[in-house]
Amino acid sequence: MRFADTAPRRVRRWITSATAMTTLAGCALFGDAPDPSKQPAAGMGKASVTATAKAPDAPAKAPAVQAAQTKPAQAAGGYAKPAERVTEPVAAPPPKPALPPIAPAVQRAYDAAREALKAGRTAEAERGFVALTQSNPELAGPFANLALVLRGAGKHQEAAAQLERAVKLSPQRADLYNQLGVTYRFAGDFGKARAAYEQAISLDANYAPAVLNLGILHDLYLWDGERAAELYDRYLQLAGDDANVKRWVSDLKNRSRKAASAPKEQG
Repeated sequence: MRFADTAPRRVRRWITSATAMTTLAGCALFGDAPDPSKQPAAGMGKASVTATAKAPDAPAKAPAVQAAQTKPAQAAGGYAKPAERVTEPVAAPPPKPALPPIAPAVQRAYDAAREALKAGRTAEAERGFVALTQSNPELAGPFANLALVLRGAGKHQEAAAQLERAVKLSPQRADLYNQLGVTYRFAGDFGKARAAYEQAISLDANYAPAVLNLGILHDLYLWDGERAAELYDRYLQLAGDDANVKRWVSDLKNRSRKAASAPKEQG
């Protein structure tokens, strides 16, 4: 499912993706559409977020979460605008005690909910994830995946609440903070979105999706073109060649030059 997003005073549309968490402990794998880092991504959301599920990895496997950009619509100026995508820990808290092994019945229930999400049976998936959050509240994965289902249904406040639970359970996951930022942005809370993206970057300074999303936030919602250009440049350093983002940088520089040369009223 894809959603178009409209920015204030300028209509900018983009698509992004994210997918279901693979590991019950809170790992996520958002993959499905091509993203700036040239890797698959998928998920459920809006303005750019769609969701699909992937077959789960073993609980101990470290996840790879990505938000992806698919084809942004052409803006009025003839260029395409970005899509939200979805380090070394800066100040890592003391390690948490290792979780006990996941019970086979719990893993099966989790897998079934993810398969339902992948097949588009969102009501069934939601019931499965809700049941897991109640029976196993120590696991971040069900909360994060439930958030994707809710976000895809336009329930952004509820989705944010579930992701807030997930990041408390897995506070070192940059990918979860990135998805929390996307959700806050959908809800119109740009200040919280900015803080969430910045937290993701503080956890992993090389996590390209959060760098790009923060750039988009500054560009389209916070109206800070200078900062947006810096973040786009940083994203290009991390992700390599990306024709769309290069056009966005060029557009920002052109706008800056035009503003500098525009006639000024005399007081």
